[in-house]
Amino acid sequence: MLAIQTTLAAPLHAERSVTSRAQLARFLRGICLDIGADHYILVQPSVERGPKSVRIISSNWVFDALEDFGSEGIANLIESGNTTGVGERPQALTPETSPFLSTRERAGLVEHGHVELYCQKLSACGTMAFVLFSSHISGQIQPTALTLAHMKCCYGLAQFFKSNDNFAANDPLSERERECLLWVSEGKTTDEVALILGVSANTINSYIANAIQKFGANNRAMAIATAIRSGII
Repeated sequence: MLAIQTTLAAPLHAERSVTSRAQLARFLRGICLDIGADHYILVQPSVERGPKSVRIISSNWVFDALEDFGSEGIANLIESGNTTGVGERPQALTPETSPFLSTRERAGLVEHGHVELYCQKLSACGTMAFVLFSSHISGQIQPTALTLAHMKCCYGLAQFFKSNDNFAANDPLSERERECLLWVSEGKTTDEVALILGVSANTINSYIANAIQKFGANNRAMAIATAIRSGII
């Protein structure tokens, strides 16, 4: 029993520095490698944006997949009743066996290599989030590894949320301004960010201009660099 406890504890204690979005992304990519997943997307339900809306915290989905599947499709997945909590048996989802998805949503998943998915409900610092792990081949993800992955996700997310609380006093940005800088820092164009957030390109430019002004920066690159150094994104 002692050997088992040591095996489980080691990976959890090895991931102490999950304090920025970049570290969170690396952390989740590492979990993908551990369980055999190709992709992940970490989201929170977004009540302020209306029903069937989510806020993306971190993701390695390609932009076309996000465009084709959409926020509503992700919301349908996490509201399907097929999500699992800590200690619950993982349930595999496939586009063919997900009648709660539209034909377009199912086709979008298959086209972009999300053939098998597992959705886990996370709780950290009193906040609920959901992570979707997916693979392009059925049976590639190891269900037995998902239990430990679930624990690690909760642990890493708790570290991230706690660190964000610590940074809050030094964070002058609104949620939307922060999101815009994050997506631009990951190489998205203004039009792509507008599509992700469901607003116009002019609105995105306005958010970014506000962020630049708040940081006293000269341009987008300087604002992004300041946000990264401050741990804001």
